[in-house]
Amino acid sequence: MDTGSGTYRDGDRVGATSGPGRFEAGEHTRLTVVPDQEALAGDMAQFVERVRAVDAPYTEVRVGGFPAAMTDFRGELLDRLPFVVALILLVTFLILFLMTGSLLIPLKATIANILSLSVMFGVLVWGFQDGNLSGLLGFTASGRMEPSIPILMFCIAYGLSMDYEVFIMARIKEAYDRTGDNTSAVAEGIQRSAPLVTSAAAILALTFATYSTGGVVFLKELGIGMALAVMVDALLIRTLLVPAFMGLAGKANWWAPAPLRRLHARYGISEAPAAEAPRQDPVEAK
Repeated sequence: MDTGSGTYRDGDRVGATSGPGRFEAGEHTRLTVVPDQEALAGDMAQFVERVRAVDAPYTEVRVGGFPAAMTDFRGELLDRLPFVVALILLVTFLILFLMTGSLLIPLKATIANILSLSVMFGVLVWGFQDGNLSGLLGFTASGRMEPSIPILMFCIAYGLSMDYEVFIMARIKEAYDRTGDNTSAVAEGIQRSAPLVTSAAAILALTFATYSTGGVVFLKELGIGMALAVMVDALLIRTLLVPAFMGLAGKANWWAPAPLRRLHARYGISEAPAAEAPRQDPVEAK
């Protein structure tokens, strides 16, 4: 520890001061403390809180530096996380309702997204936090994970999942409005949207997977987690579980209370049918 009166180690003065002006300004005193490896190897947030909890009568103690800044960043991030998640769920639920006029379909989409996210987070914990992929990917597991990485991945994966959901549900809703048959609408919607969803998922998964070849651990986490989330969502959840669920639900897929049906009829989002091109008499065509 460096202070205005000298350098200390384990409570003993081991060096002279480099000048009080560097550590003192008016009534304020700055201490430069370098934690040992054991302190930093544990929970960094708990270490900072222990330093901040030191009893200093008649003195206001402020702790800075990288560990304190990271602790404050994590605290602010996690404090606002419930609000952000609730806002994302509410907005996506509202948009899907305005598109489909259904209460069950937005709920189904939320559950499907949670399933794909659960797979991604499970791989992050098992492969990176617990270190089971360390030998394959060439990194040293630390036993913990930076909170900002899963939050970033949640936002990206949820957005991509909703893209696939909108692609598929737009085609299913279009077919249902035309035929009124839930079973044929689901089959036609999946048939028309599956090539687009599968191709997009394959490109994205390959792109994300290339991140795992780098030497930065959080890029490896991003690459493996996102590639797996995209493929599971597109190939398993959207093309197998979602059609099966909608087939079993039948007419309930499109149910909503009367007030909400009127709301959807007034403000709903729909794709207008394409206008047919005027036919031309073959004799008059030039």
